[in-house]
Amino acid sequence: MRTFKNLLALLIVFSSVQVMAQTDKETTARLVADKHLVFDATAAIPMANADLNKVLSKMPGTAGAGVIQLNGSQYQLIINKDSIEAYLPYYGRAYTSTMNPDESGIKFKSKKFGYKTTARKKGGWIIDITPKDTKDVRSMSLSISSAGYATLSVNSTNRQPITFNGVISEPKKVESKTTEE
Repeated sequence: MRTFKNLLALLIVFSSVQVMAQTDKETTARLVADKHLVFDATAAIPMANADLNKVLSKMPGTAGAGVIQLNGSQYQLIINKDSIEAYLPYYGRAYTSTMNPDESGIKFKSKKFGYKTTARKKGGWIIDITPKDTKDVRSMSLSISSAGYATLSVNSTNRQPITFNGVISEPKKVESKTTEE
């Protein structure tokens, strides 16, 4: 079943991503090996359910079947050797809610995390990330093609899973999305 979901996600990547991949094969391999990359989300694919589908059918920017285009947004997952920072939206069913709107979405910084890279047989990589110092995110799986296209699956403790399509790129000089006070 997981293989089918990954295949479906990759098909959606190639049919819905309007941005060209910004990396070539060698650059992609270097970014993965260095553990220093940025995943830029271009589409969100929440887990389907009847209630969510009713809402999504009325939203602008949805491409049917629950795909929400994130073009022009700055939703990212930033991976460094010593830290991971996520700034991603969330669409789907939450089993517990927060009263603070600043805590909505998938937003965290992690310095303690498990990180495992596996090369795929037909090219590309799968990076499994397990944050150990976040409240809600249990695991993340980033599937990267050699051309720089990627699919990120996020599993949470208190929410349904969600998948994002996008591209990877080299980090810019300023990587932090939130300001620390």
